[in-house]
Amino acid sequence: MTCAACAGSVEKAVKRLPGIREAAVDFLNNRTQVLFYPSFVNAIEDTGFGAILISTGEDMYKIQLKVDGIRTDNSMRMIENSLLALPGVQRAILRWVLSTPVQFIIGRRFYTGAYKALRHHSANMDVLIALGTNAAYFYSVYSVLRAAASPDFTGTDFFETSSMLISFILLGKYLEVLAKGKTSEAIAKLMDLAPETAILLTLDDEGNVINEEEIDGRMIQKNDVIKIIPGAKVASDGFVIWGQSHVNESMITGEARPVAKRKESALAQIVRLVESAQMAKAPVQKFADRISKFFVPLVIILSFSTWLAWFLAGEFHGYPESWIPNSMDSFQLALQFGISVIVIACPCALGLATPTAVMVGTGVGASQGVLIKGGQALESAHKVNCIVFDKTGTLTVGKPVVVNTKLFKNMVLRDFYEFVAAAEVNSEHPLAKAIVEYAKKFREDEETPVWPEARDFVSVTGHGVKAIVRNKELIVGNRSLMLDHNIAIPADAEEMLAEIEEMAQTGILISIDQEVTGVLAISDPLKPGAREVISTLKSMKVRSIMVTGDNWGTANSIAREVGIETVMAETKPEQKAEKVKELQASGYVVAMVGDGINDSPALVAADVGMAIGAGTDIAIEAADIVLMKSNLEDVITAIDLSRKTFSRIRLNYIWALGYNLLGIPIAAGALFPGTGFRLPPWIAGAAMAASSVSVVVCSLLLKNYKRPRMLENLEIRAIRIE
Repeated sequence: MTCAACAGSVEKAVKRLPGIREAAVDFLNNRTQVLFYPSFVNAIEDTGFGAILISTGEDMYKIQLKVDGIRTDNSMRMIENSLLALPGVQRAILRWVLSTPVQFIIGRRFYTGAYKALRHHSANMDVLIALGTNAAYFYSVYSVLRAAASPDFTGTDFFETSSMLISFILLGKYLEVLAKGKTSEAIAKLMDLAPETAILLTLDDEGNVINEEEIDGRMIQKNDVIKIIPGAKVASDGFVIWGQSHVNESMITGEARPVAKRKESALAQIVRLVESAQMAKAPVQKFADRISKFFVPLVIILSFSTWLAWFLAGEFHGYPESWIPNSMDSFQLALQFGISVIVIACPCALGLATPTAVMVGTGVGASQGVLIKGGQALESAHKVNCIVFDKTGTLTVGKPVVVNTKLFKNMVLRDFYEFVAAAEVNSEHPLAKAIVEYAKKFREDEETPVWPEARDFVSVTGHGVKAIVRNKELIVGNRSLMLDHNIAIPADAEEMLAEIEEMAQTGILISIDQEVTGVLAISDPLKPGAREVISTLKSMKVRSIMVTGDNWGTANSIAREVGIETVMAETKPEQKAEKVKELQASGYVVAMVGDGINDSPALVAADVGMAIGAGTDIAIEAADIVLMKSNLEDVITAIDLSRKTFSRIRLNYIWALGYNLLGIPIAAGALFPGTGFRLPPWIAGAAMAASSVSVVVCSLLLKNYKRPRMLENLEIRAIRIE
């Protein structure tokens, strides 16, 4: 494909097919993503482009270059030199003979593309090139034939113009493809992390291994059982069904230490996520798509108008005859201006402005551990001026521990924790897990403690849990949950809660049969650098707000510690989403940062949802950006990278539009009356090709992206502390 108009034609053709619900054409990588339907390949080929099905293997990232036509060598230069010794007409005939294969064999792709584009009532760059080169070639044929028939005719031919145009445009496409290939290096590097082979196990009905076979890693199928040797690369996502070892996850987490594994790997998921992101169009791309619909027809009109204006001006002596070069007449001068206009106009640069920058930006983000799910997320993130933070697992480490227990009834501590653990073992909340883990200390005599059965279990999201344990009604949760059930909180318990909250800890009340029996103090330390991150966001003119289901005392203590001024506590999941909508209604572009299931509604409601990589699958699925390393600093990286990417997109558009706005008038002869300067068509073609390459190179400069300096300093301090 040569421009955004091509992509539009293919997308339209594919979407018209029965059964196709969605289609997205990636102009940059010449790829189409659809809900598979067998005949869509034929539809693409019908629009004038080749189509093959690709896999997720290494073939996706190979650049294949092909120039249809003939090979030339140094003998061509000798032939050209020998032309100088021939009479004028004979030289022109030889130029005709030499340029014809270039025009119709090497340049065949432009004819094919132009024909099929016009057949589908659209126009692309192939149409412009075909018109420009045909005008030069066929006028030259006319000129040679007339010169052969009339000795008095002294017209000039433009055979070298059409040949050089095709040559320079193909050279430009070659350089453009090379440059575009570098934009997908991020995925290629990720793919390199996966091994080429895997050891496939064959099991009998009882699950015993009866055979081992080494297979290509791409041949792994669902439900295959693969053997992973300690120290080897993991060939596929999957679950560990037996055994245990350690895996180097530094690529994902940034932690250069082995991690115990009993869960699925994530490489293939990350690759798919980055691929999908690079296929998704940013809303700003619609600007280029709208222009591309009218760009080529407008250029054709301008080209014809240029030729007509100069020709009529020459015929009616609108300018001095001395302006016309000795080897031309007024028709030929006008024709040269018209051809220059048609070949200097470049729809490619506009089409490449957004996707190249988005591809490089998302690739750089992936290498930094920030997975951005497409152009929409990238565009929204650069406008963010307010961030809503969850507390547990986001601002805090997310690994709470019980640090204190106070009982208000005469009860054995072991029995007390047996009741509490029986209820909390059914909850996925981090605080519940901390309580269950602490309760295991009172059952050290059992390798895997078995807790009493909890009947009628109810989880009150954001508040706590209820259950019947050993025929006693157990309620475990915050102050609000107790008050909702008309349970009186003793003065001692209130004092204990106040002390706990002053120390930025979380207080959990336990009620047995409608009486408060005890209070637990749970501590979840702040993440390193949390205060510096909030301070940095403030310097970036981004407001920070904390919304949590925890109690007000703990929430205010944490907020003071990190420097957040606005706090909402004891909120339910739907209230978090409502707060996000309130901020949006006030004119803020809101990002939500969270990690839990209860954060999902707010993540979806926000303009940009950012999920902590160590969070729940539901939160990660709901988010637009995933912070794989679970570092709070990556919130800044995501916003800063999106701002840098969109400044690059704006620069690309300025360059692409500026090039056309400046180049077309010059090609049309705007400078010729005053300076005598005219732009030969072959130079105009070279400039057109160079403009596309320039836009791609401009986007590639994003690969040099460095995180904000304050983050580098923060990382160094964190290393020294350790």
